[in-house]
Amino acid sequence: MNVIPASVEVAAEPDRLRRDLFRLALPVLGEQLLAFCVGFYDVYLAGLLGETETSAIGLAAYVSWLASLIFSLVGTGTVAIVARSWGAGQFDDARRIAARSLTVTVVFAMGIFLILQGLASLFPVLLRMDGAQRDIAIEYLRLDACGQFFAGWTLIGAAALRGSGDMRSPLLVLTVTNIVNIIVSTSCVFGWGPLPAMGVTGIVTGTVTAHICGAAVMTFMLFSGVSRIQVRLSEFRFHRETMIRILRIGGPAALGGVATFSGHFLFLMVIANLSPLGFDGATFAAHVVGVRVESLSYLPVEAFGIAAATMVGQSLGAGQIARAQRAAHEALLQCVGYAALMMVLFFVFAPNIYARMQSSPDVAQIGVPAFRLMALYQIPNAVLIVYLYALRGAGDTRFPMICSLVGNLLVRVSVGYLCGVVLNGGLFGAWIGMGADNILRAILASWRYRSGAWIKVRV
Repeated sequence: MNVIPASVEVAAEPDRLRRDLFRLALPVLGEQLLAFCVGFYDVYLAGLLGETETSAIGLAAYVSWLASLIFSLVGTGTVAIVARSWGAGQFDDARRIAARSLTVTVVFAMGIFLILQGLASLFPVLLRMDGAQRDIAIEYLRLDACGQFFAGWTLIGAAALRGSGDMRSPLLVLTVTNIVNIIVSTSCVFGWGPLPAMGVTGIVTGTVTAHICGAAVMTFMLFSGVSRIQVRLSEFRFHRETMIRILRIGGPAALGGVATFSGHFLFLMVIANLSPLGFDGATFAAHVVGVRVESLSYLPVEAFGIAAATMVGQSLGAGQIARAQRAAHEALLQCVGYAALMMVLFFVFAPNIYARMQSSPDVAQIGVPAFRLMALYQIPNAVLIVYLYALRGAGDTRFPMICSLVGNLLVRVSVGYLCGVVLNGGLFGAWIGMGADNILRAILASWRYRSGAWIKVRV
């Protein structure tokens, strides 16, 4: 009998971990890039129409993001619990958790729809939008709210699949969503074929249609058995114990998400107040374009963060503590080089990026210096994203919530207001606050993960 020396097994483990992480991250990377394309293409189409449309759609994107953060209450708990169950070999429990999570999602989605419909007219007022910008933003927000039910269903279904280690099925769903969005949005904006030219309304029509199609494909995946988890209609019900487990993990995540959104929206209000003359559409559009393009840097990093979250949860469920501890460190090593590359590309090609994304020269003049500043934050962003995902994969959601409260609500807003408004630094000054927030939270998340306190968290 051939016996593999223990030293060889120890040496081989990092290689296996590296391969497993890459295998998990690659489909998620494709999914993230496709999700990015949905929002990016909307901003691109709006840029062809003008800075007014870009500002309005930028606001709508932030509000839509609020909906996804609220859904994270269910999604974060679902990933952590399904991953633990799957790692422990309790596959039937994982399937039941998925079905019960989707049941809760239906209720959440209805509540989010009503909230967004009621607040649609308030958000533009808080940002001092008026005239056409305000009207476009309100119409877009109310139409976009109609797609949140379907977006939430897809989001939670994908969370359950990722917890089981199935990264390919969500990728297929996002592929369909992206293709539908590009075809329908373009056709409705410019009036291709029998469709009338709808302008900015055509963009949201395509987005909502894409969410509906994505939800339909996700439903087929979950019920047909072609994905790793097959849910049953009989298991769609409210279950007290499951709800408590989801809320225990997802509650802090959702509160952290709301804190994040609140900080970001207050930061938007800082952006809207950079000009003493009132709302400056060029500055706001420059912010929207910069933030949207920057996601090209952190989306691949998020893919490795999601892979690390799955591996951490499954490893803890299987009792493999050392493997869980190494997962996030290895994920960061695999993506930090990409973050450094994007830092250089963003800094060098900032003028070209704004020239492609916006027809107004004023937007480029304001955005390029600030975007070059933001390029310098990409490595701290990578550290922050990977370790926060890993902590959530372990079910440790309270510490990220505290980080969001401190970073987004205090540092980002206060430093951004000081440098942007008080010291008259404009968008460049405001984005100093954004960078200070990211750097601080990167340090805190790194410290928390390295402390190992998350290992003892009960899910």
